[in-house]
Amino acid sequence: MAWELEIDELVDEWTPEPLVAPPTDFEAADNEKRPVIVGPTGPKTKLSTGRVVTNLASYNLYNFVADENLKEKAIQTLRTYGVGPCGPPGFYGTQDVHMRAEADIATFLGTPACIIYAQAFSTISSVIPAFSKRGDFIVADEAINYAARKGIQISRSSVRWYKHNDMDDLERVLKNAVKEQAGKPLTRRFIVTEGLFESVGDEVDLARVIDLKFRYKFRLILDETFSFGVLGQTGRGVTEEHHVSATDVDMIIGSLAGPLCAGGGFCAGSDVIVEHQRITSPAYTFSAALPAMLATAASEALLTLQTNTDLVTQLRTNIRAMRAQLDPRSEWVRCTSSPSNPVMLLVLKSEVVIAKGLVDENEQEKVLQDIVDETLANGVLITRLKRPPITTPVNRREIPEWRAQPALKVCITIGLTRKEIEKAGVIIRHAITKVVSRRK
Repeated sequence: MAWELEIDELVDEWTPEPLVAPPTDFEAADNEKRPVIVGPTGPKTKLSTGRVVTNLASYNLYNFVADENLKEKAIQTLRTYGVGPCGPPGFYGTQDVHMRAEADIATFLGTPACIIYAQAFSTISSVIPAFSKRGDFIVADEAINYAARKGIQISRSSVRWYKHNDMDDLERVLKNAVKEQAGKPLTRRFIVTEGLFESVGDEVDLARVIDLKFRYKFRLILDETFSFGVLGQTGRGVTEEHHVSATDVDMIIGSLAGPLCAGGGFCAGSDVIVEHQRITSPAYTFSAALPAMLATAASEALLTLQTNTDLVTQLRTNIRAMRAQLDPRSEWVRCTSSPSNPVMLLVLKSEVVIAKGLVDENEQEKVLQDIVDETLANGVLITRLKRPPITTPVNRREIPEWRAQPALKVCITIGLTRKEIEKAGVIIRHAITKVVSRRK
């Protein structure tokens, strides 16, 4: 048949577009010299070159990687349940260890219920569209992380952005949103923000956000991916840090793959909030359940945090030790992270950017990578903030995409002594001075 031949010819001629853009010269060079870790990502890490370096580039904050009790519990679970559940939670993927982990997280946070997901990234990106649909209203901080942005994009909701961590601007946007919706059919309305912002490192003013949430009748979706297990006297997150009841937050999203060194994510809230996700959240209904050994590891890590409250204190001590070596003592960089944040983001000072001709962010990235390389050459492994790709704005009003400033990322751990932290801080500071000062 002639039309079949035409189809075959069209198929032969068609060249699919690449899924991703080709790497730039800088990205290609970065990939070639990227260090490869062999074995566990502990505080002292062996590279493929055979060198052992101080690891300040992973989220092993409490050194749970080296906790023999956690390892033993995980191995026992592996021998009992196998590796994966091989099915979605709603079918035959849910096991007793998953139910226990959900109960443990809910009890730890002080919420009525909790649901766990198999992957941290897909948690917030599934929770948002599970509740907010086309025609609903979202007000979001312009600096929220990439996963939350994807969730907003998938929801197809009407979106309004407010200036990063600016509570006055948030109130202005909420007021305008209420006026805009006046006289129209009632819709669901949400505020989306983070506890500790991944791309800036600073902390949300939660008490003010909750006050505005109640005043203007919005629901609050709080992403605690980087604050759960870190903030607060016992690591319960930003609600404990700000002395706010967790029940005042409609949805608390967090990661089990960061400080807990397990895997997956969770959403805590009321019974209605949790049960709704079991039948409507894409990443829950269409993905295999979290491996049983990771659910057990999460439960045991939470138990360790509750029984050994000194862990959080030790982490804060090491954070202060590192900050003392970097932020006040370096004339080139400043730390944008909260004083309680163990992930320190170091950006070039504005006067340095101007004086050294680094207004172009690509040039800043190159300088920061040189610092990373120089630091590694002296036995300390750090990394750069990997900024999300520039995407089509999810707001139909075409508000410009917010971009984080290029930054170094230094992850603090209690697996190192205070002296080791201070020594690493000196090495990082000297590397910064050496690289930046030689640039004309």
